[in-house]
Amino acid sequence: MRAACEFLGFNLLYIANEDKLVTICAPEAADILLQAMQAHPLGSEAAIIGEMIENPHHFMQMETNFGGQGIIDWLSEEQLLRIC
Repeated sequence: MRAACEFLGFNLLYIANEDKLVTICAPEAADILLQAMQAHPLGSEAAIIGEMIENPHHFMQMETNFGGQGIIDWLSEEQLLRIC
């Protein structure tokens, strides 16, 4: 999927993807929530993928595979249609 998105010029973060969930919770509840999700058969691969920290510029950033940081831009185009 990643290679196809790179080839076609799509941002993987904005592609519709069935059966995925992103949850935001208080830091002190994260481990309890993760354990509850992993206890369900459909949540066996649940993982903590990031954390929210205060940012005076109000940007959302992600750490790249190479250890750098990239800004996650607002969606500026229409999202691709979902074919279900």
